[in-house]
Formats: sequence, C-alpha cells, structure tokens
Amino acid sequence: MPASQDILINWTPQETRVAIIESGAVQELHVERTLERGLVGNIYAGKVVRVLPGMQSAFIDIGLERAAFLHVADLHREDPASRPASRSADAQTPIEKRVHEGQTLMVQVIKDPIGTKGARLSTQISVAGRLLVFLPQDDHLGISQKIGSPELREQLRERMTRLIGAADAKDGRSRPGGFILRTNAEDATDDELAMDIAYLRKTWATIRELGLKAPAGTLLYQELNLAQRVLRDLVTEQVQSIRIDSLIQFDTLQAFGQEFTPTGVGKLAHYKGERPIFDLYNVDTEIERALARRVDLKSGGYLIIDQTEALTTIDVNTGGYVGARNFDDTIFKTNLEAAQAIARQLRLRNLGGIIIIDFIDMLREDHRESVLSELRKQMARDRTKSTVSGFSPLGLVEMTRKRTRESLAHMLCEPCPTCEGRGQVKTPRTVCYNILREILREARQFNPREFRVVASAAVVEMLLDEESAHLAGLSDFIGKPVSLQTEPSMSPEQYDIVLL
Repeated sequence: MPASQDILINWTPQETRVAIIESGAVQELHVERTLERGLVGNIYAGKVVRVLPGMQSAFIDIGLERAAFLHVADLHREDPASRPASRSADAQTPIEKRVHEGQTLMVQVIKDPIGTKGARLSTQISVAGRLLVFLPQDDHLGISQKIGSPELREQLRERMTRLIGAADAKDGRSRPGGFILRTNAEDATDDELAMDIAYLRKTWATIRELGLKAPAGTLLYQELNLAQRVLRDLVTEQVQSIRIDSLIQFDTLQAFGQEFTPTGVGKLAHYKGERPIFDLYNVDTEIERALARRVDLKSGGYLIIDQTEALTTIDVNTGGYVGARNFDDTIFKTNLEAAQAIARQLRLRNLGGIIIIDFIDMLREDHRESVLSELRKQMARDRTKSTVSGFSPLGLVEMTRKRTRESLAHMLCEPCPTCEGRGQVKTPRTVCYNILREILREARQFNPREFRVVASAAVVEMLLDEESAHLAGLSDFIGKPVSLQTEPSMSPEQYDIVLL
C-alpha cells in the first residue's frame, strides 16, 4: 500500500514553493516564480516569421524574447477520426505547403524554453481540467490507458457519451469538441464530470472569442498557477493534507477548489504556526542538499551528481562504509541504498534527459539484477515517465527521464562568474606563469618605461614570494622594472598588464 503524503505550500508574492512529504522525507519539490512562470499549456495567437523546409519546422512569434518552434508533426490534422487516408496524406504534406510566413495561427506551448532553445508549440489545442482534457478541434472520446480494466474504460466511455449528449441538449445544440478522461476521473461522479465538461467548454468559448480579434503575440489562455495545479493534479487518495501558509491564498484556493476540485477542498488547511512551514520537515535544508554535487548516504557511501548540457552522470562510491561481512556485500548494500537515493534525487532535482549511473562494480549477477530491480521499483513511483535499461558492457546503467521543465539547479542557480561554470579555476602559479609570458611578449613589441601587473591578492603574493626569483630574472632580461598592484575585485584568473 502506498505511503501517505502531505503537501506543503509556501507562498509569497514573488514565489510559490510546493513540497511533497512522504514518510517524513521530502520527495518532490516544485518552484514557480511570478516573473518566471512556466509556459506549458498557454495558448497564444502566433505569427509565422520563418518556415524551414529542411527541418520541416517553422519559427513562430508569440511575443516572447525568443521565437518559438513548431514542427510539422505538431500541426493539427484535419478530420483525424473519419478519414484515415486523408490523415496519412496530411501527415506527409510538407510544412511549407501548410503554413506560410505572415500567417496567424492559434498555438499552444507543449514544452517550455530550455537553455537556448525556444518554446515548442503545437496547433493541436487542448485545455486541461481536473478530470478531463478538452480537444476543441476533435470529436473523439479517449480514455487514459492507466484507468483500470477494459470493462471500466467502456463504462466510462458510455457515461461520458451520455453526459456530453445531456450537455448538448441543455444548450439546445450539438457542440463540437472531444474529451480525454484523465486518470483521476476513474472514480468521478456524473456531477463532477458534468461540471468539468461545462467548465472546459466555457473556457474554450472565451479563448476562441478572444482569438478571433486579438493581434499576433497575444496570450489567449494561461495555465493555472502552481498552487491551483496542486489541487487539480496532485491530490490523490495518498494525500492526507494540503497546508498553505498564506490566508489570502488559502481563501483563493478554497474558492477555486469548491468550484473545480471539491474532493481536494476538505484536505486544504491554513497553516498558522509560528515556525515557517518549510521548517516542519527541513525542506530548505533539503533544497540546499539538492543543489550540492555530493549526496551522502546513511551507510557512509555517497553519490556524485554532475549535470551537463547533454546528460547527467551519477557516480556511486562506498566512502567510509565497511559494515558488511565482506567486500562484495559492502558494495551490494551501498548500491542498493544508492538506487533508492538516486530515484529520490531525480525527483527532487527534476533531472531529465539521458542519465548515466556508474554503480560500484559487482561481480555477482544476482546482485546486479537486485540493484536494477530496486532502481526500477523506486522509479515506478515517479509521476514523470522514465525508462531504465540494463547494465552496459562497461558496467554502466543508462536511463532516461522525460524533461518537462527546467531542473531545480537551472531554476535556482546560474553559472559561477569566476569559473564560468567549469567548476574549477587556474591555480595562482598557473596565472603567474601566464603573466610572465605575457610580459615577455609585450616587451618584444613595445618599449615602455615600466610594466605594472594588476592581479588578485593570491597571485601578487606568489609573485612576491615563491616566484620572486623568476620575476626578478625576467625584469633583468627585458631591462625594465616590473611593479605589482593588488586588485581585490579581480577573480583568481583575472589580471592586467599596464604599460607605463
């Protein structure tokens, strides 16, 4: 039976933070900043600024800093249900024959901008509710594959058909649009489904009306904020309570929940404690740990997590763990604990893409299978899709985790201005030798009265102490005096050579 969960919401005008607590430990972190809200789900009136036939893509201006990206596969296909032949032909039609520069399209963001890449778009519009997803351009009715048995899915299909017919009869006309039942619709009542149908249709009518008159670059619909999405998406039977530390936001969420997510309202509570809400489970400490390169395990082993542009590498080390009877058991138990910690760290840090895990080498095949099984078991709890491959010939485990948003480190941090993200700087001695070579190079081109070296304190100190003989020898060789000046604002690698 899954363990119970508590959700903590820390709200400030500039930032909303959500922590999911399970068994007393932080399992997931979600952060949304008012000025940096995610774009996924937003609907815009976009203008085609460039079509790229070679990439079968187009750049779309939706009013952001960078143009967004639309691939031919994300263009809406006409008559997707009724004419299979047309659908096949439509899929093969090149993008340059389907869109043109200057054209205005209604587009939806399906992937946030990441790094230097702009947002990814689709013209296949969908509007998510608590139980349903509305597809205004389609007429089919879909059921999530995660919902129970085929019999249950068929029952839900029949109920939805009846409810849609009742809604059409109430309006006095048949309205286009299809629906997909989300996983949490499995136990929904007819009233709850009917409310979602009405809400989504009303929302779409507002979007469509605005889209007919709004200029290109206009935001037509914005996805719910993080606190609202907690009530819509994260409330399950496992969730025992949802505590928020802002009375104003509590009232807002309660009103939102009573209208759209009545099952979650009973779990919502206003936190009135004197201690900051995140202090209850040391969430801020966990955030700091989630930004660190090293993760210590309870046994004495540790993980080293390195995130790069292309992939994430995780190295497992035994550290000071010597508790097992023999070396093989020590390695096995460290790897087992590491598998559990890795799954949690991936959720905490929201790491995605290709992930390479270097477990400590294990000689026994049953140990390798047990570690792999434990990793897959822990990843199965992740609400983000992932795949775990077996051990490679080099003893590495390759896995993937879907990238849905920026990682925690990318959201909260930026590259170090001193090392520019390399994670290391040149030693003072290396910088000293660079300076001596630079002075020699300058002396061959210019004839100043004096050379003055401006550098950091560590470099100047080394030139005055350990490298003083080399500096004096260079001064004699070029026949010019060399003076030194400390500049506190300079980084260890920075220096300047002034010709006087």
